[in-house]
Amino acid sequence: MLQIKNIHASVNNKEILKGINLAIKAGEVHAIMGPNGAGKSTLSSVVAGNENFEVSQGNIVLDGEELTELSADQRAHKGVFVSFQYPVEIPGVSTTNFIKTAVSEKRKALGLPELAAKDFLKMLREKAALLQMDQKFLSRSLNEGFSGGEKKRNEIFQMAMLEPKLAILDETDSGLDIDALKVVANGVNALKSKDNAVLVITHYQRLLDYIVPDFVHVLHDGKIIKSGGKELALELEEKGYDWLIK
Repeated sequence: MLQIKNIHASVNNKEILKGINLAIKAGEVHAIMGPNGAGKSTLSSVVAGNENFEVSQGNIVLDGEELTELSADQRAHKGVFVSFQYPVEIPGVSTTNFIKTAVSEKRKALGLPELAAKDFLKMLREKAALLQMDQKFLSRSLNEGFSGGEKKRNEIFQMAMLEPKLAILDETDSGLDIDALKVVANGVNALKSKDNAVLVITHYQRLLDYIVPDFVHVLHDGKIIKSGGKELALELEEKGYDWLIK
């Protein structure tokens, strides 16, 4: 489904990614782990099409379609979704209106008709229930006054509504207590299917107790230095990263 081929990327003329190669098949969950400054969040930004990063080499391909030259919104319409570490607040725009606009724009880009109001509201209620979201949050300004856990839950709710091919969770566990972590993870697991894929970026093994990866990759200094199964995350929890970096 996703192929990242020899990606080199920089910001402010500083090279961050130094030749990333990664292949993710439909139905798989991959985890990226690594120390601070390794390039984990840069990788998610580059795949999503963040214009602050310059890609000097390599290709990003989703379902056989080249994404490298596409804008962030075009990639989103193709099925790329990113759940951010620090979701932004948008005063004056309700969560429902934000989601309705996003869903409508994606359907328009795919040549699909706009959902009827009753169908949209039915979908909204079903996905909110899946994430155990209080429906009063849907009428509030997007993320304004939300706790950290509520913001992260709202991100996964947006993912549920947009039904992406590739979901990138960029340190979604950051700042979550164990109950919020379980709710978010359960939502992600409920949305997994044989037709989509998940890339989890995290510092901590604890998230991977709930979103179990098929593969774990260690990123250091802009390169993947080791890959393995889910047991690699347990080994990193026990030993840290020094044994790989030396």
